[in-house]
Amino acid sequence: MWWFQQGLSFLPSALVIWTAAAFIFSYITAITLHHVDPALPYISDTGTIAPEKCLFGAMLNFAAVLCVATIYVRYKQVHALNPEGKYITKLNKAGLVLGLLSCLGLSFVANFQKTTFFSVHICGAVLTFGMGSLYMFVQTILSYQMQPKIHGKQVFWIRLLLVIWCGVSAFSMLTCSSLLYSGSFGSNVVQKLHWNPQDKGYVLHMITTAAEWSMSCSFFGFFLTYIRDFQKISLRVEANLHGLTLYDTAPCPIDNERTHLLSKEF
Repeated sequence: MWWFQQGLSFLPSALVIWTAAAFIFSYITAITLHHVDPALPYISDTGTIAPEKCLFGAMLNFAAVLCVATIYVRYKQVHALNPEGKYITKLNKAGLVLGLLSCLGLSFVANFQKTTFFSVHICGAVLTFGMGSLYMFVQTILSYQMQPKIHGKQVFWIRLLLVIWCGVSAFSMLTCSSLLYSGSFGSNVVQKLHWNPQDKGYVLHMITTAAEWSMSCSFFGFFLTYIRDFQKISLRVEANLHGLTLYDTAPCPIDNERTHLLSKEF
């Protein structure tokens, strides 16, 4: 049995591979068609103009679905491992809400381009990166609470380093983008897709885009730490029938069916 066939470990793997592919394919398409500059464009700039925006939107929408599934499985796993821990239960529920909000933001980013719906796009980016960062922070606290009884200390330290990486990237991106869009560098900065080293704000632009790509990589690394955990879990779906037909009759007890949902037999 291959490693990705164990439990649900294929979920975080598929999430990272698919999302990275969405970034790479849209980037290559945008560069080939000269829609953006090769040197570190914004991730969303590579999905602003057709045809790459169609690819970018479709792939990121599916990535959001994979992210929802991954976050839900993680929630169920932590709940099953700590059924009586009130503090862990509250953190786990908070992590679920934060993660789902981040997925919603990812869908906004995919479907509302920066040059068309700037305010909606920015709200989506704040949800994606902001709520996603908080989700990582909550999961790191959960990892601290669960070690060494549930898993080893190295898992906590790896996730802590990734959260610090994410925090540094987020601070750099927020600071430089605030200065860049303050109005001191012209009113066309929002719509600008091509930058020259002689342009005002070029350094701030490059730091912001580098921080955005760096932050995305920290997200990828964090979800990859779920692979080993997800090898130890599978989910089931249970169909409860209230009768042998679909007519309006009195319910009668029957045998219910239990089927693996995304189990190791996938």
